[in-house]
Amino acid sequence: MLENGDLIFVKDLSDMGQAIQASTGNYSHVAIFLDGFIYHASGQAGVICQKPAEFFEPTHLYDLYVYPELEADLVKEKACQHLGAPYNSSFYPDGSGFYCSQYIAEILPIFETIPMKFGDGEQEISDFWRDYYRKLELPVPLNQPGTNPSQLATSPLLECKERNLHDSDF
Repeated sequence: MLENGDLIFVKDLSDMGQAIQASTGNYSHVAIFLDGFIYHASGQAGVICQKPAEFFEPTHLYDLYVYPELEADLVKEKACQHLGAPYNSSFYPDGSGFYCSQYIAEILPIFETIPMKFGDGEQEISDFWRDYYRKLELPVPLNQPGTNPSQLATSPLLECKERNLHDSDF
């Protein structure tokens, strides 16, 4: 089912996942499948590559997209250069390391940055993000240039391959 270069977009029910989706759209995470492994920036571990069995979760839904022009060898070379980098938990453009969509945009440089959003449909900055940044002792990077998984998925350069897959589908 997974093919080299597939982009994996994740919908998840965690508090962080729900906050990201409320602020940005359908997805809370993005990763890429290259040569049998899934490369992504994980909030727990930073930039890693994992076997699919270690990546997929029973409580999440997955959509697969492809970039038809992808040169897998070049993307994998870039992906490997950043393995071990920390997770950019501040989401600031100059923060240390990478958050998930920032990592994908770095290794597959076809995406533009957009003003970052942290609202929930009612507030410009949701309570979740206010608390999150209070703990980091940083201002919310509202409208700073950035990326998010939902924005990457809407790129006209990508094609949707399959939707609403479960961990048992892989």
